[in-house]
Amino acid sequence: MPVTLRDVAQRAQVSVRTVSNVVAGYTHVSERTRRRVEEAIAELDYRPNPVARTLRTGRTGVLALVVPEIDVPYFAELAREVIEAAAAVGYRVMIDQTGHDHERERLLLTGADRTMLFDGILFSPLVTPDELGQMEPSTSMPLVLLGEHDFDGRYDHVAIDNVQAAYDATAHLVATGRTRVAAIGAQPAEDYSTPRQRTVGYERALRDAGLTPDPGLLRPAAHYSRADGYAATTALLRLPDPPDAIFCYSDLLAMGAMRAVFDAGRSVPDDVAVIGIDDIDEGRYAHPSLSSVSLDTPFIAQQAIARISARIAEPDTPAIQVKAPHIVVERESTSRR
Repeated sequence: MPVTLRDVAQRAQVSVRTVSNVVAGYTHVSERTRRRVEEAIAELDYRPNPVARTLRTGRTGVLALVVPEIDVPYFAELAREVIEAAAAVGYRVMIDQTGHDHERERLLLTGADRTMLFDGILFSPLVTPDELGQMEPSTSMPLVLLGEHDFDGRYDHVAIDNVQAAYDATAHLVATGRTRVAAIGAQPAEDYSTPRQRTVGYERALRDAGLTPDPGLLRPAAHYSRADGYAATTALLRLPDPPDAIFCYSDLLAMGAMRAVFDAGRSVPDDVAVIGIDDIDEGRYAHPSLSSVSLDTPFIAQQAIARISARIAEPDTPAIQVKAPHIVVERESTSRR
């Protein structure tokens, strides 16, 4: 016969509800009681029945993490941190990607494409502010938005301050003595919050330093990829008056930018300084190592799990926005002159 919650409760000399609370990861159980229950679980080799739990509580113990592209290093690192933070409070995580498909994002946000597989969704969409504003939230599924979207009070939101992050990256380049600072990552054809906010921060930092933003130095990137960074940098270096520094809206763009500088017979940072955003592992071990705005991914993951847990427990609580910290990490690609 399979071991039941009642068997564990009898062994640990606690109530069935207490055992259920420990299994679910609730934090209001005392540490002494939790240890007794965990010891009983280990001794009896108890394994929760997910189907029975779903029927009993209406919850699956599973969260969904939805990102645009799982093979982008930042999202892969975020997924790892979310899985660890979720496990600490008794949740498992399933990962899906939208592939930049706006219709799929709309279905996920409105609830039309949801099933009863999940207790809540952590979602990093690429919809524009207008699209997000037109999407009516589903009342049946707790939802927390990740990423740099304009907070409209409907969804809990965990993000960095994109304007300030871009400002700090640009100001760092100016502080190294650069005066022709380009930027790669604008997306004028799509009114996404992330590139729009980063452009605001970039231009504001230049003006505060007494420099006039040059529209010719602001280059678009359809995707935040190495290839787009390479192509944009190649075009910049062909200008009659090329930049002496480049702020890239992601580390992948920056990796492509550095390769383009080398292929043009120039050097980083002597001829062109380069900085990105995300602080991915690849940049730390590149040659030269990449300066970057480091995002506190563990903080983002922990706060996202805290908000979705609170939303699951109390669906009617007001939505809040949590801002994650960031720092500029100076490495070889922006060594000071």
